[in-house]
Amino acid sequence: MKIELIYDSDCPNVEKARRQLKEALAQSGLEESWKEWDRSARESPEYTRRYGSPTILVEGRDVAGEEPGDGSSSCRVYEGSGGRLEGVPSVKSISLALSSRLSSFS
Repeated sequence: MKIELIYDSDCPNVEKARRQLKEALAQSGLEESWKEWDRSARESPEYTRRYGSPTILVEGRDVAGEEPGDGSSSCRVYEGSGGRLEGVPSVKSISLALSSRLSSFS
């Protein structure tokens, strides 16, 4: 399964996004394995520049269901519990994306 973490190097939410991703993978019984892309790095694919930071893609789809943006540098916000805005996707939303992709492989 292809999992990607897209971020800006100065994003204050990257570490928490990694922790959330690790937890979701553990809960799903999957190996801790993903590719990371710094949006500003020359070697990062062009499509990574169209997402805010941090973004987690599972098989090319944003775990929050958002479409890529216009490429401007921006922080992401996600709907958290109780409608609060969070700087990272919830473990639940990542887990749902993982399980959805797993079921499509079966």
